[in-house]
Amino acid sequence: MKAFLRVLVRIPRAAIAVCVLAAVLLAAVGVFRGGTTLQQLFAENARLKEAISNLTDEGNIGYAKVLFQKTDESGEVLSTELKFVETARDNELETVLEKRYVIEGDIVHFDALIVKFTDKMVMGGSRKSLYLWRRVYGENQSPGEGFAIETPGREPRRYQTLLDQLPVEHRRLFWSSIWDLANDPYRLKEYGIEAIYGSVTYAKLKPGLLYIFRITATGQVYPDIVPDL
Repeated sequence: MKAFLRVLVRIPRAAIAVCVLAAVLLAAVGVFRGGTTLQQLFAENARLKEAISNLTDEGNIGYAKVLFQKTDESGEVLSTELKFVETARDNELETVLEKRYVIEGDIVHFDALIVKFTDKMVMGGSRKSLYLWRRVYGENQSPGEGFAIETPGREPRRYQTLLDQLPVEHRRLFWSSIWDLANDPYRLKEYGIEAIYGSVTYAKLKPGLLYIFRITATGQVYPDIVPDL
């Protein structure tokens, strides 16, 4: 024991400090409030798995409509003002999000993030998916110049009741992680997620029409165009 203490005394203080700091960092990696790690949340939380299992096949998820279109004074540049509406999961007549955008031109892109869960995360073995609206942008804009729909990292309004059985800190960890994992595909399968990918649909918008967005069970988003009655 004395020999060990003599060796320990010879170790430079800086090295000891580095070791202590490394231990603290290792203990902190992946830890969220309350000591829950991301891996624990995805792998061991039965209530989270049950919530994901309760996701139903999505149908109508909202719509867009043209409020007006006009050209500038030169008569050459067209702009479109549109209303974008997202509806509740259990009631297509209930609005959970409504925004207005002015886009140059009449061809508008709607960008969503699709999340597909493997049977590892779903009770009963039936794969499920959900989506997160990201942004809307015109033909003459880059995606990065688009206008935000949902705020990255936050709980989407359409899914506010999905994780009601989880503590608030776990819900925050889940949604912030979903957004973050989109940029880290190597970690997806570790957490029972088959894929996170972008899905962009676009349409040439005209007044007098409703562009009803639908999503299939496989995560395909597309607009169904009907007259605005």
